Amino acid sequence: MLATISSGALIGIDAQSIQVEVSTGEAGEPRLVLVGLPDTAVKESQDRVASALTSSGFKMPQTRTTINLAPGSLRKEGSLYDLPIALGILAATGQLHTEHLDDYLIAGELGLSGRTRPVKGALALAVLARSTGKKGVLLPQASAEEAALLEGVPVYPITSLDEACRFLSGAITIEPIDSAQSAFRKPPPQDLRIDFSEVKGQHAVRRAVEVAVAGGHNLLMIGPPGSGKSMIAKRVPTIMPEPSLDEFLEVLRIHSAAGITLSNENRAFQRPFRSPHHTISDVGLLGGGNPPGPGEISLAHNGVLFLDELPEFKRTALEVLRQPLEEGEASISRSMGKVTFPCAVMLVAAMNPCPCGYLGDPKHECRCGPTVIQRYRARISGPLLDRIDLHIEAPALSIPELRSAAPGESSATLRERIACARQRQKNRFLSSSINCNARMNHRHIREHCSLEAAQGNLLERAMEELALSARAYDRILKVARTIADLANTERIETPHLLEAIQYRSLDRNLFY
Repeated sequence: MLATISSGALIGIDAQSIQVEVSTGEAGEPRLVLVGLPDTAVKESQDRVASALTSSGFKMPQTRTTINLAPGSLRKEGSLYDLPIALGILAATGQLHTEHLDDYLIAGELGLSGRTRPVKGALALAVLARSTGKKGVLLPQASAEEAALLEGVPVYPITSLDEACRFLSGAITIEPIDSAQSAFRKPPPQDLRIDFSEVKGQHAVRRAVEVAVAGGHNLLMIGPPGSGKSMIAKRVPTIMPEPSLDEFLEVLRIHSAAGITLSNENRAFQRPFRSPHHTISDVGLLGGGNPPGPGEISLAHNGVLFLDELPEFKRTALEVLRQPLEEGEASISRSMGKVTFPCAVMLVAAMNPCPCGYLGDPKHECRCGPTVIQRYRARISGPLLDRIDLHIEAPALSIPELRSAAPGESSATLRERIACARQRQKNRFLSSSINCNARMNHRHIREHCSLEAAQGNLLERAMEELALSARAYDRILKVARTIADLANTERIETPHLLEAIQYRSLDRNLFY
């Protein structure tokens, strides 16, 4: 007999339709033959499926059985085909009687006992099921919780092979997961929450962070060790507007494809915060591998990518970020084709002013000579610095500031102001695909960042004295537009422009 099960293959963050065809009753010795460009993990499914069938009380076929994963030209990877292969064998051998096999898209790994285990790319499989008109998706419990966030297709949690058989045959009823009850819709646990009120002093840095988040701008903090740069960076997501469901689904699709949604600490409705170590490779930061997977910049999509000790990162790793930071997507080209991962991130970076960290510190003597300092700074290229909108100095905290018990503004207060500024931008770009000032193109800048004659002369003089590039010119105008939005004014005023100019610390000769 021949049985066909619908499943999917993960390509980047999207799923492509796969048909699992099982044919039994063929002449030859009793064995399973798996074809259709399977990788090692798929080939090993034969042994897992055989044990799962026996442990669940079913019988293995006593004839030659061919399993084809179509289309045969697409390489199949991972363990998600275990459950559809097992169900296909049962249907082909007459142990499963159902007319509903073609109604569902099925995926899942099987343990030797027949219990299901979660798989990567569950959300992409749900999207595929909805686009192909399936009545539902059968997935392991943990994977079903993330897939259930997608509206328009029921997702049924399956705990074992036996349960899947009884459901498909009509012996039992399984209720689809209510998306409102999914763990991914819940906020982070109370004991893991952090707040901006815990940051002491650093009023200038707090202001720069508020401006950066309000417009989605990239930010670089320069200061000695212990000045609070990392502490501030970790609290940036707490003042960002709560993600919409569509934004969160984009994030979840990327994390699901990378397999990191399977851990409990990632099950919360929040924006991502990624902080890779400076020893990370180019592939780890941008994405790639075989098959191509998302890198840290894509895992931070719609959230924050924090690069601490920026000059310590490999020069090649930093340079690959140029185009993705500009365009909001990372394209990986391999022999199998081209895969594109979204990466609309807010880059937050931190660095010391010099290798020893104490240049300009009144209480510590800097041990670095001018040549050493320039070599240290030169690790960050000019084109990359141009793509960072705000440079702000974070000086060391004084003892009175450290001892102060008075809390600063809370994340909720900052988030409220930022939400108002973001709403102005949303209304401004209602007919466009962008949603914040940092994503404005040249046409938007001309339309929304016009300056008076005196302001134009002021900016021209600043450009000449600081030797700024044309890209830095646009960045200043974008930041000035954000500052005006925070001030709830329609036009950019001179104080807004001056504040935007002074956020170019690394462009000033005096900083060297």
